Amino acid sequence: MAFIQRHGAIILTLLASGASAADAPIQSVTLYPGSATVERSVQVSPGMTQVEITGLLANFDTGTVRLQADPGIQVGQVLTRDQGQADNPSPRAAELEAKIQSLEDQVALIDAEAKASQVVQGYLERLGGADTPAGRPAPVDPKALAGTLDAIRKGASEALLRVHAGEVKKRALTKQLEVLRRDLAKANAATRESRTMTVAVAAKQAGRIVLSYQVNRAGWKPAYRASLDSNASTVDIERMATISQKTGEDWSRVKLRLSTGQPNLSVNAPDPSPWLLSWQPPLPLIGESRNIRPAYAPAPPAPPAPDARARVAVSGSRVADDYIAPVLETQGGFTTEFEVPARVDLASDGREISVALSRQSVPVKQSVRIAPRYYHELAVVTADAPRLDGVWLPGQVQLRRDGAYVGALHWRPGDNERFSLAFGRDPLVRVVVENRNEKSGEKGLLVRDNERRIADSYVVTNLHRTPIDILVLEPTPVSESEQVQVKVALGPQPTLKDWQARRGLVGWERSLKPNETARFDMDYTIGYPKEGTVSGLR
Repeated sequence: MAFIQRHGAIILTLLASGASAADAPIQSVTLYPGSATVERSVQVSPGMTQVEITGLLANFDTGTVRLQADPGIQVGQVLTRDQGQADNPSPRAAELEAKIQSLEDQVALIDAEAKASQVVQGYLERLGGADTPAGRPAPVDPKALAGTLDAIRKGASEALLRVHAGEVKKRALTKQLEVLRRDLAKANAATRESRTMTVAVAAKQAGRIVLSYQVNRAGWKPAYRASLDSNASTVDIERMATISQKTGEDWSRVKLRLSTGQPNLSVNAPDPSPWLLSWQPPLPLIGESRNIRPAYAPAPPAPPAPDARARVAVSGSRVADDYIAPVLETQGGFTTEFEVPARVDLASDGREISVALSRQSVPVKQSVRIAPRYYHELAVVTADAPRLDGVWLPGQVQLRRDGAYVGALHWRPGDNERFSLAFGRDPLVRVVVENRNEKSGEKGLLVRDNERRIADSYVVTNLHRTPIDILVLEPTPVSESEQVQVKVALGPQPTLKDWQARRGLVGWERSLKPNETARFDMDYTIGYPKEGTVSGLR
């Protein structure tokens, strides 16, 4: 064995017999939202004492490396060595550099031809306007004049055409060069260094070693499609995944799994600090003058805020029509995984591929949600269903109602105990807001200097030919101060209080027959001191 020190780090070089340089192709990839686990496989023969895995990109954390060996194979120490790109350029970068050099040679040839044509054109221009040495025009031979002019005209025309054709061809080549240079920059950025791993082994029999590690710049984004059948009161929910990778190497014929696990999130358990209260007595006055204010010891500094858990913000996904089927779904205790049975090719250019994961139809409770206090005459069709099994990550959902596209929104299915989706406005539900204070010429009628009365009515009419269920929501005023007194009178009495655990938010659930109208009255009296202000008072 030999020890070499380089850049302050000690590199151990094994000089053992039975060493073998091996290529470890990618066998499978598990994608997470924002990262991936790559698995490579190396074949080991009996009697081998060392395996050298070459051609790895130096873009993964060696602390995430895991080695698993078949029975009969023992794994010893693992040494890692990184090489600069100049020492070991990637095949992709070398290919791009060769194409760029070829195009640059073609552009240089076009420039040379253009310069030659410009020389010919300049000569012809000078020939057409040539003078005698004395400065007088040269004598003209009538017989040769026509042939000379024709030769000049033809030569100049050909020279100009060659220059123009060269410029057109050069523009096309320049565009190709720009694309190739961008691809080369991406390839170089992802393959700044290559990595070699040397693994000491003791192999009594043939088998394989599986190398796995975590990489970034790869992952998948969840997306959904939800279609409401209003007649059957069912919603078809389709789970989608948009996958892409920019790791710097193409994945060819790999087994692909998608997991809802998020290893990029913090794994620290909550560790709250004690809540300690202390009292500091006032210090004596500094002076006896009334204009001198007493000085007190400064308040102790606030305890540091706990570290906020890192969150992965998932933006909306572009769902294409590409379809890879079927997908096998596995529900675990903490994650949901999807496996694509067929092997997959995925280029390292960031292109997005859409995969359909699962589809199921669930019965829902339909209702028209109305909240006139903030949303006036807006009435929206909603569907509510029990929460489905598995882990459901936030993502963009495309919404359809009875086959018609109604829009898209960012859905967070894991935030509530039930699944709830909105499917657009209902134009056949009429909502009218009556402000009873305005009828008397006042808005927010002041009963006394320190009292205000707010009286409104909501009138809802079903213009459908079939019965519908409605949910009318109203935020009633809630006082957080003993100085503010609130009296609430509602008619009829709400069927829901503190809707979704929100203080003061009440609701009325009821069914409306065709052309039936329902009225909801609310009357608030808010009293407060004459001095000071009341926040939140409309």
